[in-house]
Amino acid sequence: MLTQHDLISRRYCEWQRRMHADARPYGNRGEQWAPTVADVARRYGASSILDYGAGHGRLSSVLRESGFVCRDYDPAVQAFAGRPAFADLVTCTDVMEHVEPDRLEAVFTHIRQLARKAAFFVIATRPANKRLPNGGNAHLIIEPASWWHDRVVAAGFTVQDGPTVWPEKRPSACWVGVVTP
Repeated sequence: MLTQHDLISRRYCEWQRRMHADARPYGNRGEQWAPTVADVARRYGASSILDYGAGHGRLSSVLRESGFVCRDYDPAVQAFAGRPAFADLVTCTDVMEHVEPDRLEAVFTHIRQLARKAAFFVIATRPANKRLPNGGNAHLIIEPASWWHDRVVAAGFTVQDGPTVWPEKRPSACWVGVVTP
């Protein structure tokens, strides 16, 4: 069984907590993916959604207004730091590029264990505009879409056809995928 320490180091978790508490926006843009996630949930018959790396919980908030049963998980946000529950669909938007490289495999494993039917990833492939407390880029892993695709497959997921609904401003510098465990 994976522990929180397997997923994030204490030091990095504290940095993430500080960044989420900062007045500048950090971890609060998930709602832009709500129509896409709703489309994926309908396609897979998902009755429950877990937002993995939820930040401020904005994606789940919008999805709940549309009638979806959603839960949030984020080890760096006190309100969402508890043990996550299984869900039909696990969403992970703008999270994986923030994962410590030595914990990436464990995080993929964790998501695969939690997702009953499918997972939806949005992974940035460019540097972030934000800096960590040590001055480093907030995106710890900056790799092209093909690299991320290979990591997702190596983690045991099967990549499915992409979503049919996109945010108004479709991001160009990211890997977006619907996968099944």
